[in-house]
Amino acid sequence: MQRKIITTADGSKTIQIEDWDEQYHSIHGAIQEANHVYLKHGLLFFVESVNTVKHEAISILEIGFGTGLNAFLTLINGEDLNQPINYVGVEAYPVSKEEIQELNYVEQISEKHRTEFNKLHHCSWEFQHQITPSFLLEKQQKFFKDINLENEFDIIYFDAFGARVQPNLWTENIFLIMYKALRYNGVLVTYSAKGSVRRAMQAVGFTVERLSGPPGKREMLRARKVQ
Repeated sequence: MQRKIITTADGSKTIQIEDWDEQYHSIHGAIQEANHVYLKHGLLFFVESVNTVKHEAISILEIGFGTGLNAFLTLINGEDLNQPINYVGVEAYPVSKEEIQELNYVEQISEKHRTEFNKLHHCSWEFQHQITPSFLLEKQQKFFKDINLENEFDIIYFDAFGARVQPNLWTENIFLIMYKALRYNGVLVTYSAKGSVRRAMQAVGFTVERLSGPPGKREMLRARKVQ
């Protein structure tokens, strides 16, 4: 499929799949979307409202590692919070090195973290790597349906391509895998606010709330494993 790098409304770049008219991040602002959905309503919410054992490592699973933007922002925020993080990014089709070189996240977010951004992308797959003293990363190349983990994660960043182009990634079967992978009181956040997605989450046991969305979206969803 034809792919190209485009610039989103906040000046940050993303990858567009032209055949699908679909992007890795919101055209209204890639960085703004990541900060709002995954950092504000995911990591920061968990640290401030859920995490009772401060400064023990938080385990995060990202569904759709993609450009590494969410991981990069999480690494930086973890440093600011003095919060150790163990991060697992799952991706079926890794982004090419050439595409990564065209992205401008370091310039837009933090020049002093250029080395860390490069490490996120240059480290090998299927092994855990110490990116910083407080950030461990393991990238796994697999389909989401093949995840088989239970009670492993505190937070899931669900950042798959939209249900319009890949409806099979937003089903009860997939969300049951996510539910099992989370620990008690775990949090799943996603940019999607579709009614069918919310109902699929609720059907497998999640407690789901609608929240104000990032620029260009009215709402997003946050799900909790509370039973």
